[in-house]
Amino acid sequence: MKKLTAALLTLALLLSLCVPALAEGAHEIVGRELPLYLSTEDTGETMKLYFLDGVDDLPWVELNDWIELLTQAYTKGGAEPGYELTLATAGPVACYTRENGFTMVIDFDENTFRFMDYNMFMKTPTMSTLLDFTSIGCFNEAGEPALMKKSDDYSFDRYGDELTVRLGDYNIDIVNQDGLYLVPLQTMADFTMAPSTGFNTFFNGQCLILASGITKNNEAYYAAPTGRRSAALAEYGYNELCLALDSLYGLKNVHEIESFDQVFHQIGFDEALRGTDAEMADKVLFNFINQYLDDLHSGFAAFSYLTGPIDYRADSGPALANLVEHRNTHMQARAERYPDGAPTYEEVGNTAYITFDHFEVHADSYEDYYGYDSAQDIPLDDSDTIAMILRAHEQITRENSPIENVVIDLSCNTGGVVDTAACLIAWCLGKASISLKDTFTGAMANTDYWADVNLDREFDERDTIADKNIYCLISPVSFSCGNLVPNVFKQSGKVTLMGRTSGGGSCVVQNLSTAWGTSFNISAPQRMSFMKNGSLYDIDRGADPDYTISTPAKYYDRAALTDYINSLY
Repeated sequence: MKKLTAALLTLALLLSLCVPALAEGAHEIVGRELPLYLSTEDTGETMKLYFLDGVDDLPWVELNDWIELLTQAYTKGGAEPGYELTLATAGPVACYTRENGFTMVIDFDENTFRFMDYNMFMKTPTMSTLLDFTSIGCFNEAGEPALMKKSDDYSFDRYGDELTVRLGDYNIDIVNQDGLYLVPLQTMADFTMAPSTGFNTFFNGQCLILASGITKNNEAYYAAPTGRRSAALAEYGYNELCLALDSLYGLKNVHEIESFDQVFHQIGFDEALRGTDAEMADKVLFNFINQYLDDLHSGFAAFSYLTGPIDYRADSGPALANLVEHRNTHMQARAERYPDGAPTYEEVGNTAYITFDHFEVHADSYEDYYGYDSAQDIPLDDSDTIAMILRAHEQITRENSPIENVVIDLSCNTGGVVDTAACLIAWCLGKASISLKDTFTGAMANTDYWADVNLDREFDERDTIADKNIYCLISPVSFSCGNLVPNVFKQSGKVTLMGRTSGGGSCVVQNLSTAWGTSFNISAPQRMSFMKNGSLYDIDRGADPDYTISTPAKYYDRAALTDYINSLY
């Protein structure tokens, strides 16, 4: 027995001479190739992730490998070819450089990300201004203008300051070891992918999914077993969540939040969010978003794979409950007047009413609206805003048209695609000016658009109804882009608002995820604004009407409303 023990000790000594021990403070690093999915589709490709010190539920990504995934996110997110990202390293410092020359410096000694200009580093090649957040393609394949045109003459940018994200302040480490430059996957996704492309990364131990969000129907994601988080993932996930929200939640100052760690502690949610029980952490986050943020753009999307697609719903906060109540009241009042549904276009005497409940576009390309003998031939359903505008314009401007007044009904409009809101504004005013302010960077921008509403590929006075008397019906239901439009109308002084104060909603929606795989949305740092006297004004409090309509029923008595409008001038 003693001889066997001595032999084992000798073997251990020889092995220790052959395999060098880890240096003090060094990590045990293991790399794994994992299948890569785009939403629910298996791409047939793999992505290499790294795991440290035996923790197999907290993935890290190497900076060289990240380039390929980030490029996929930018190109699949609709950006035109032109996006490029290169990496240079020198000791503990790595530097990403975009094709536009702007950089991101990762300092592994200081635990920081430093951006020369964050907005320019994140900017897609198609963006006409620093904070342009529309998806409009200005030209068709023949180089002809298609529906919308962005103006370089009147648009402007005001750049933000150099920005440093201090990971160390949140106890988040980055690792430079064995020639590898490793950063936690979630941190890279939150700051270099999600804000610009809308894509998030979701890791479930079996695969990596690139998606704008997770749904209950994502079989690949929920195929992984449920369970608890490791202590390492729980601690990092909490710190990462605080960092992401402190940086990227656009209403932080409005909600008087100094730090999310402080808020979580004040309301008693920090312990659950820090614990290893993933289901409890998800439920607490669901409740926090619904009841404490309660800003309507923020919302819980899907549970972590560790929790599974369970049946649980947090109670709504007062803001959402109020919106739902007002919308139900307005829809009921409208149904009493129009039991078969309000027509998208209706003429009452000398007044045209166009009803927009959403801002949506169903065509694959704006070029699809061209080539018809008449705009009335364009396929129409109740939610294709562009088709509604094109058809209404042809009716209003027809020969011997009796129309003197145009009423834009946004009383039940809860928002949608900002491109279509820009088209509506341009149609009514001749030009749409939309401003954004970034609360994360301090940057500001204004972008102007024209719309080719008569589809002649010219942008001129024949594309607008600015010569008509224009009115806009608003209510507490008019939210997000349904709130942006009346605010721009109000500032222009060219449109009369009627109804009740609109419902607010100023921020762009931002898709995010937690490090343990929960999917949710927040109000992003980009806040929609309007410009007056050279200054940008936030629209979150809504637009006040010029004339009040006292009850929902009176919104939809269009004969009486037409008489009232005609009495105003």
